[in-house]
Amino acid sequence: MSNKIQLNELFSGLQNQMIAQLNTNRSNITHQGSKGDALENAWIEWLQKYLPNRYSVDKAIVIDSDGNTSHQIDIVIYDNWFTPFIFSQNGFHYIPAEGVYAVFEVKPDISDSSDGMTNIEYAARKIESVRKLKRTTTSIISVGIPQTPRGLTKIVGGILTSTKSGTKANNNTLIKHIQSQKGLRSLDFGCIADYGSFYVDYKNEEDFSIVDFDKRYLQYYENREFSEVVFSKTENSLVTFFMQLTRYLQQGIGTVQAINLQTYLDSIDEDIDEVI
Repeated sequence: MSNKIQLNELFSGLQNQMIAQLNTNRSNITHQGSKGDALENAWIEWLQKYLPNRYSVDKAIVIDSDGNTSHQIDIVIYDNWFTPFIFSQNGFHYIPAEGVYAVFEVKPDISDSSDGMTNIEYAARKIESVRKLKRTTTSIISVGIPQTPRGLTKIVGGILTSTKSGTKANNNTLIKHIQSQKGLRSLDFGCIADYGSFYVDYKNEEDFSIVDFDKRYLQYYENREFSEVVFSKTENSLVTFFMQLTRYLQQGIGTVQAINLQTYLDSIDEDIDEVI
């Protein structure tokens, strides 16, 4: 008797389970503002359910040690192990830029527009507002051994939607809008629940010979050269998106750099002892 199982059936079951989770509590909401909130909450709950506990997922504003802030971000995936503080004020989470792994804009329709621009450009501007914030890095002790400060980790960005209006078989317009977002605005990937997930392939490499971490990080994004957009099958939209996200988090980023706490305490004119 064979002990093999059909992986395609397991993935199909996972996709159906994910779709059911995503659709919870929003199908009967008609008020536009409430519908938008429900859609964002559905994606947040979905990611919270499937991502490992080391990652936190919230709607938030990202801040840096100079007090600069991002736009309000629909979904921020951030570190839950090494980020020591999250501010909550008036119903908003304020997350230090050093702890951010990924940011997403949530919209009902990827082909629609917001504030006079395409939803792709709207998402790109939100992503840029996070990537351009100042991030610190400092030494850390790992497995009992002091480690020198590491370079700034990438912040992956994308868009999450329910559908794609227009001609379903034609992706040319969508690809054109994605390709037009460059530098800190460039998108990494996204998901259209009833159409398919996608990732954007770029030709570029990080130049590790640049010792200035900020310069190295910015140059990485400025030198990105668009190659192609790769779409998944419709029936695998959420599964492939989740696998791509997990690959970025675990193999593309790993662990965020250690935060220099003193730079934040400088704002209240306090010092911490660096040696014990």
